[in-house]
Amino acid sequence: MNFEKLEESIQYTFKNKELLKKALTHTSYAYERGLESNEKLEFLGDSILEFISSRYIYTHYKKLKEGEMTKVRAEVVCEDSLYKVAVKHNFSDFILVGKSEIHNKGNLKPAILADSIEATIAAIYFDGGLEETEKFIINNLKEAIEISTRHVGMKDFKTVLQEKLQENGEVSIKYTVIKETGPDHDKVFTVKVDVNGKELATGEGKTKKHAEMNAAEEALKRLK
Repeated sequence: MNFEKLEESIQYTFKNKELLKKALTHTSYAYERGLESNEKLEFLGDSILEFISSRYIYTHYKKLKEGEMTKVRAEVVCEDSLYKVAVKHNFSDFILVGKSEIHNKGNLKPAILADSIEATIAAIYFDGGLEETEKFIINNLKEAIEISTRHVGMKDFKTVLQEKLQENGEVSIKYTVIKETGPDHDKVFTVKVDVNGKELATGEGKTKKHAEMNAAEEALKRLK
């Protein structure tokens, strides 16, 4: 398989192409051909990803408290976030899956694609060192980290709204996604918040969680 288009997309050219191939080799494909899968690379890539993202957050967002930094990292270093990176670079066109997974469209599964990103991180580390690995991670997660740091305190809005609405007894609060726009790796969600079946406010965000928080914040403004 020619990985040239993928290398061009991720802005890193492997000296050892076999490392990239291994990073894209799912267990189902490896089992059928007696090869080594990407599982061990994925294990290391996960640790490298946590370290690099932690250092970046620590260095660039000095006002965040420890607990807030932990929340930002958890939100960015997750399956959904890594899946978006894989979609952005069309990893599904290159990942090697076995016959059973081909039948089940395994090359499109979020978990398999997210794992391939972690494995690729380790492959870049072995092939080009930590500096190149950091470039790949930060280039792909910088925006997500920035968005997450802006919303890290938003956890309070839903709680505050709930407490305010329930001052005089129990009420039914429901958040519903009413619109999704943009490609899979860069979606914008619109969420409405209903109270006892009546719409109170709407909000937008890059994730459902952020959209819910924005809707809750808007609802609180309207209740003042």
